[in-house]
Amino acid sequence: MDTHKYIQALPKTETHLHLEGALPWPLLQATHPGKYASPPASWAPDFRFRDFAHFETELLGYAADFFISAQRYHECAQAIFSDRLARNIRYMELSFASGCMDFMNLDGREVCDAIRSAVPAGLEVRIFFGIHHDGYTEKMAPMLEAALGWENLDGIDLHGTETTPLGHWAQDYWRRARDAGKFTKAHAGEFCGPDFVRHVVEILGAQRIQHGVRAIEDASVIDLLRERGISLDVCPISNLKLGIVPSPDRHPIRQLLDAGIPCTLSTDDPISFGNTLEDEYLFLATHLGFSHEELAAVARNGFRAALVSEEWRTANLALF
Repeated sequence: MDTHKYIQALPKTETHLHLEGALPWPLLQATHPGKYASPPASWAPDFRFRDFAHFETELLGYAADFFISAQRYHECAQAIFSDRLARNIRYMELSFASGCMDFMNLDGREVCDAIRSAVPAGLEVRIFFGIHHDGYTEKMAPMLEAALGWENLDGIDLHGTETTPLGHWAQDYWRRARDAGKFTKAHAGEFCGPDFVRHVVEILGAQRIQHGVRAIEDASVIDLLRERGISLDVCPISNLKLGIVPSPDRHPIRQLLDAGIPCTLSTDDPISFGNTLEDEYLFLATHLGFSHEELAAVARNGFRAALVSEEWRTANLALF
């Protein structure tokens, strides 16, 4: 079978997606006619962001122009979910940013409920609250504390610039989140090296890592991830365009898989990278020589990592 058709037919998951960064371009265009007439230059395959600040400034500009209410989050989520269902994606984890709640003066619980109310039949969705390294401020503390009791919130994720010092509040908060039944993730091993992967695993107790690709630089960190059964939610096109890897053929996902680290595939922030989940699978096939069976193995990793009942997991793994 043609590789593109094979990928389209694969049952898939997406476990690393920022809702603000997945804002569909037509929705943004519709709210600001004329301002966004053409897609971003960053969608070009050879585009590279100068640094994380360049990327974040562009992304937050889009977000500020659209996410002015919980209803806007609902509309965005509806469009995202519809698109993912059409791509044979059966399970998703997406986050919304506490920093946007802060900047836009929005009620995080209302936003979380608005996202949940957009979930269609046939798609399993888990919602995460993304908190920046310095996000536990006097203003945001009441919301972050209340979030541990939100019924529609499934977990928390560490977001933002990795090089920003991580406040002392985080260790206790991540522990209390797990005590409250929330799943805990963290972005690490992207701009910072393997030491920060170790930190979020050993200090925060993160149960899954977003990115984590630089763990490959330290065999002891690889051992730690393998011993604890921690998966990496990897986004190769994001890693390339942000300069984490120098070229497509230098991406370490194959080495990570060969080392026994389960890796999933996701798109991260498609409004900035112009990517689809099919593009991520094609990246593996085109640049790293993944066979159809190896692509299917990566897809199965997503179902194994999913926060679902064993019955649902078994039924979906049986589709392969």
